[in-house]
Amino acid sequence: MPEEPHRPLRADARRNREKILTVAAHVFATEGLTAHLERIAKEAGVGSATLYRNFPTREALVEAVYRNELAQLCDAAPALLAARPPLDALRAWAHLFLDYVTTKYGMIDALRAIAATGDNPYGHSRELIRAALTTLMDACAAAGTIRTDLGPADLGVALEGIALTSAHPDQRAQAERLLGLVLDGLTARR
Repeated sequence: MPEEPHRPLRADARRNREKILTVAAHVFATEGLTAHLERIAKEAGVGSATLYRNFPTREALVEAVYRNELAQLCDAAPALLAARPPLDALRAWAHLFLDYVTTKYGMIDALRAIAATGDNPYGHSRELIRAALTTLMDACAAAGTIRTDLGPADLGVALEGIALTSAHPDQRAQAERLLGLVLDGLTARR
């Protein structure tokens, strides 16, 4: 049977989907996966039917939130570089990375369950993040604002370490301090 062609969403349907994803990311990050989907629909300003039409299961919503957060994080790198000096863009992106990890932390059990079924919501996450980080660090290196003896793999590991130890929302202040320490250590000595 031929597959039906994928039609793009109407503008209002796309906005509703984006509102659901934004609210769900916040709710999952603060309350975890026990949050009621009806609450997410209500806070997004849509009906439950709209939520379930877009995301028929909790797992589908969790996976979509994760992929959306990843896309926003990676897409932010060029936009930040266009709007700020390279080092400021890198610092802003690193803070967005902490937001991303905090959201992911609230969904980790569901993401693991999805992965256990054979789906891989993580897919190429690490490569996408590394590419964004490379773009930022290359711009900083070209501007002479960061050390060149450290690369994206080094900073990526440091960010992951901070995330592993300070991903819970209650630990955000500590994560910010650690992030500042790492970024200060990356800054080129003049």
